[in-house]
Amino acid sequence: MSDLLTYAYAVVRNAEGLREATAPLRGVADSPVSLVTDSGDDQLGLVVSHVPGQDFQEDALKQHLEDLEWLEAVARAHHGVIEALGERTTVLPLRLATVYLDDNRAREMLEAGRTMFAERLALLSEHVEWGVKIYVESATALTEPTVPAAELTPGRAYLRNRRQQQSVRDTVYQAAQKAAERVEAAGRKHASDRVRHRVQQGLLADTAGAVGENVVNDAYLVPLKRCDDFLADVTHAAEGLDGVRVEATGPWAPYSFAMPFDESGGAAAAEGAPP
Repeated sequence: MSDLLTYAYAVVRNAEGLREATAPLRGVADSPVSLVTDSGDDQLGLVVSHVPGQDFQEDALKQHLEDLEWLEAVARAHHGVIEALGERTTVLPLRLATVYLDDNRAREMLEAGRTMFAERLALLSEHVEWGVKIYVESATALTEPTVPAAELTPGRAYLRNRRQQQSVRDTVYQAAQKAAERVEAAGRKHASDRVRHRVQQGLLADTAGAVGENVVNDAYLVPLKRCDDFLADVTHAAEGLDGVRVEATGPWAPYSFAMPFDESGGAAAAEGAPP
């Protein structure tokens, strides 16, 4: 068995000049990127490179996925290849660390899924993904005592502060709900599809450098010609709503829409969201 495995980044529709555009790219493990094609009339391509088997065979991969530094390097390389190709053609991103024994096995996968891949690429053509997150500030940060604490006993001052914080918290969450309704309205008006991701909490939120509590974490599939209108509506979604912030990121390759979502809300075979 070869010491190298075939790492797959994305499925694309083969097009004139695509192979030449792929050739200069470097992917995971700084390996040169190439194109594996099928034999169909509407020829599809699988963007691949070769990676050391010692790092991507099942047991080694399980250990590496616990190594954030290693994982970040792979994710950046994976994303870099997809973004570069996305500037030239529609891409259907595959899950991070998708590997095959060799190019022939990768081609067999492409052949087996040809119909589904072609249909999905047609849906994603001329579309990009935008991420929309909604954050609320903490009630403590927004609460200012209206009575000097020195005029109250410690117990009454504590209860007063707790009631104030609860009142502010309720108001801010109502404002966040209003912002979410406005964002959804923009999605219905301009976007072709939406995926709701889990909100970012704990270590994930800390890693992302988030300020405030993330209460909405959605991805929208937006036609290129509607991006400006979509962003204009989303950007104004928090206007007049104290303590609420809307953050839109993109455009991304359509990571969240690469494959149909299963009943649990997870992508069936694709990476869920852009970095």
